[in-house]
Amino acid sequence: MKFYVVIPAHNEETSIGLTLNSLINQTLQPKQVVVVNDNSTDKTGSIVEALANKHPFIKLVNSKSTNQHLPGAKIINAFYKGFNVLDDDYDAICKFDADLIFPENYLETIANHFQKNPKLGLAAGFCYIKKNNDWVLENLTRKDHIRGALKTYKKDCFFDIGKLKPSMGWDTVDELLAKYYNWEILTDASLHVKHLKPTGISYNKASKYMQGEAMYKMRYGFTITCISALKLAYKKKSFKLFKDYMSGFFKAAKEKPEQLVTKEQGKFIRNLRWKGMLGKIL
Repeated sequence: MKFYVVIPAHNEETSIGLTLNSLINQTLQPKQVVVVNDNSTDKTGSIVEALANKHPFIKLVNSKSTNQHLPGAKIINAFYKGFNVLDDDYDAICKFDADLIFPENYLETIANHFQKNPKLGLAAGFCYIKKNNDWVLENLTRKDHIRGALKTYKKDCFFDIGKLKPSMGWDTVDELLAKYYNWEILTDASLHVKHLKPTGISYNKASKYMQGEAMYKMRYGFTITCISALKLAYKKKSFKLFKDYMSGFFKAAKEKPEQLVTKEQGKFIRNLRWKGMLGKIL
């Protein structure tokens, strides 16, 4: 299989070299890797350029945006700066973060999963973070959810879901839409990916409000949003986050931003969420 990889990077001088070297050393090497140097003020660009000079499949794209670190639009807009320089001669497209170290068999294993299952649309391993000199599972979400840090999409699935949405919640709505279009999702617990910067370390209060807004834009409705917000806040051990999430939801309900899904897709998503929650209870 031919893998194309796009890596948005903002001030990642301490990690981008490690990420790229882990891709260079894959048993199944990616055909193209594009790093989007998104408004960095450190040595990110020069590190990528040095590796690109040695490895022709690596390409550097410099981009200007803002220094504000918000999940959603910023990172996906950067992704598209890289995606738009690629041709269409690929089987799978990867959106990876710039602070990951992949096991050397990562892409080969993902390729095997895709080849064994024609209906598999998204696949990934698991993120591990360092705690007390041990690498432990970064347990923020369900184990059947693929983290935004390491998404790999089969090409047809990528286009079926309308590619990636430049909004908070993009890494949830992609999976929901994949299921809407009858694609399957797989997480492989044997693939341990080292995540050098734990998720949310630089998110600010505005981004936490955006989580609630995303639930509105995915047409969750009040009840599912409330339950989802409680679960996320519990996972992160902060009731204040629940209030932030719900404030974001009510603010969006008042302002009515553009939805991420159609009414029909929203109905499917709500039914899917209810089915999942009721399945755990029963």
